[in-house]
Amino acid sequence: MSQIIAVKVPDIGDFKDVPIIEVLVKPGDSVQAEDPLITLESDKATMDVPAPTSGTVKEIRVQVGDTVSEGTPILMLDSAEATQAAAPTVPSVSPPPAPVSSHGDTFDVRVPDIGDFKDVPVIEVLVKPGDAVKAEDPLITLESDKATLDVPAPLGGVVRELKVQVGDTVSEGTVILTLATAAASGAAATPAPVSEPASASAAPAVAAPVPTAGIDEGAFKLAYAGPAVRKLARELGVDLSKVKGSGNQGRILKEDVESFAKGGAAPAPGVAAGAGVGGIELLPWPRVDFGKFGPVESKPLSRIKKISGANLHRNWVMIPHVTNHDEADITELEAFRIQLNQEIEKSGVRVSMLAFMIKAAAATLKQFPEFNASLDGDNLVFKQYYHIGFAADTPNGLVVPVLRDANQKGIVDIAREMGELAKLAREGKLKPDQMQGGTFTISSLGGIGGTYFTPIINAPEVAIMGVCRSSWKQVSPDGKQSAWRLILPLSLSYDHRVIDGAGAARFNVHFANLLADLRRVLI
Repeated sequence: MSQIIAVKVPDIGDFKDVPIIEVLVKPGDSVQAEDPLITLESDKATMDVPAPTSGTVKEIRVQVGDTVSEGTPILMLDSAEATQAAAPTVPSVSPPPAPVSSHGDTFDVRVPDIGDFKDVPVIEVLVKPGDAVKAEDPLITLESDKATLDVPAPLGGVVRELKVQVGDTVSEGTVILTLATAAASGAAATPAPVSEPASASAAPAVAAPVPTAGIDEGAFKLAYAGPAVRKLARELGVDLSKVKGSGNQGRILKEDVESFAKGGAAPAPGVAAGAGVGGIELLPWPRVDFGKFGPVESKPLSRIKKISGANLHRNWVMIPHVTNHDEADITELEAFRIQLNQEIEKSGVRVSMLAFMIKAAAATLKQFPEFNASLDGDNLVFKQYYHIGFAADTPNGLVVPVLRDANQKGIVDIAREMGELAKLAREGKLKPDQMQGGTFTISSLGGIGGTYFTPIINAPEVAIMGVCRSSWKQVSPDGKQSAWRLILPLSLSYDHRVIDGAGAARFNVHFANLLADLRRVLI
């Protein structure tokens, strides 16, 4: 007896409004219990929603880019059709995944609701005029700083005209192509099934060899590729973790998967051979079989490191970094910190030196507003709020929680909130809004060691403060008598398009003076 059940998002902990990065099934697919249906990705975790029972997918209720929480319906499943493998299934009509506007039998396909993202670049166009597509087939791929998503076809038809190309930016409602339905395009819109093997000329460009090693599912999910590429890889039995991406920032493209399936190597990532800068030819990235020289072990980068790595590379290449080094005398401040922690011991809050630095940074930004600004084309946007980010080391990589309105909070409140944010970061439970909106960042290596370093600016900010471990030094402030003082090394990286060297030096001196005597914050 047929039974249609609604499959909902199960208990996923404290996560809410989690974006869908991949829909792994389509109407008509047969699934077994525990088969993955969709993939969710918070800022720090990726998880699949499994099928609760065997059955046939009747209707998809969500699409890539939607956000879901516990209890959100994701699809309708016919639990009685799983055993009827030979019987054809007719999926019910699901709501169009992308808005369309009709011109007779031709439709304008538009970018659907993609949340708060605007002017998102098109990084891949997956169809061309004349291509026949089915509902839910991917048409183009978009990529923001935090997510990659495909725009699917809202219904079956034939692509008449493309309205966008790679490099264009789109927002919700942007027309991406015109689609002719079966009524307008005749039989071409719905190709007849082929009962015989296609001829060589009509065969796909890639055979379908299946690597004997199989697919490492954990590494497969971490691969930097869009849903369409993942689908193709699964069809061809290709393990994405073994494919070198030739797209922007190492993204794996369809061509890379096809080349790998043929047994060839994907194009080298980065700049192609023959390209040059200043007349100097740039060679492709070296490919080395490290196993020839000794035992090796290959592990995929975590998703956090892939995302942050791409952002750091962009920031380093595009921002003219300069770093100004200085020292702060924190002898009295450290004594006060120890005393304060003894006084508030029962509260459960422990004040670190970083809490004082965040307070000093907010006060210094008030005195030097160009450090609390961002470039917007030819304009400099001066912010009237002081949200300080601090780098937190986690098992999965570095993340930057943001402490808001630091200028309005006391040291103990700052320390308490820092502890809460750092705990969420370690557990992978930080929400997107807890890592956004920062105006200045502090990266502290004080608990590890070092002296000075060059921190990379966290765009669109224009400066970042790096601090290392404090040490006792014998100094002579007046040039006559020397004394042992606790000295904190400071490393201020700044965007030289916005800030000059003299301004950076003054900022460091003011910041150091506040740490030497925090009473100056009250002035």
